[in-house]
Amino acid sequence: MKLSKPLLALILSLVIALSVFTFVKLEKNSFANFNLGSLSNLPSRNQLNLPTFPTPSYCTPAFSSQQSFEDAANETQSTPIDNATRADVYEFIVANPGVQFRGICAGLDIAIGTAEFHLGVLKKAGLISFVRDGKFKRFFASKRFSQTEMRLLSLLRHETARAIIKKVIAEKAVNHSALASHLFMTSQGLTWQMSRLKGAGIVQESYSGIRVTYSINEAYTAILPQLLTCFA
Repeated sequence: MKLSKPLLALILSLVIALSVFTFVKLEKNSFANFNLGSLSNLPSRNQLNLPTFPTPSYCTPAFSSQQSFEDAANETQSTPIDNATRADVYEFIVANPGVQFRGICAGLDIAIGTAEFHLGVLKKAGLISFVRDGKFKRFFASKRFSQTEMRLLSLLRHETARAIIKKVIAEKAVNHSALASHLFMTSQGLTWQMSRLKGAGIVQESYSGIRVTYSINEAYTAILPQLLTCFA
């Protein structure tokens, strides 16, 4: 019997479809019967010689243990004079009222940072105070001197000014040329120094013709000799 082309094509399509269905079913059954326990036979990481990497670790950066000026606030919670260097700084200021910062460093042979730190602790604790002398700070033990006395001591810390005041006190009154000769100074140099002392109200001057005579202002005649004993 001779089949028509459409019918032959249909039969061929059914045969192909049946073959595909049978193949898919066999693959599915084979996968279901697969023994999962065989996974234990797989090689380990060490057997494969895979590279290992270190576990990352995290740390807090270490900072310098040197104490700074800002640490002073924490230090004052304990006894302020509980440190040998700090005690030396305080005692040095007591013995040298009006000493400036560089004088403390040089006198105790300590580093600038160390001096700054301990001065900060002492200031925070209220044990020391300071007054300005131009661009410098001059340090004093607290409650030992009035503001006027600290101002005078700061002025007396200048060697030339101290020498002038000592001479004027000793002579009661001294003329310009004699004072300049005593101090081995030029007239112009002495004039500059005296203008500073007059501006501070410590020295007053009087004239006899062109002759200028200096004396100590009465307000300071009692206190200045006492303060000069700090420099004996």
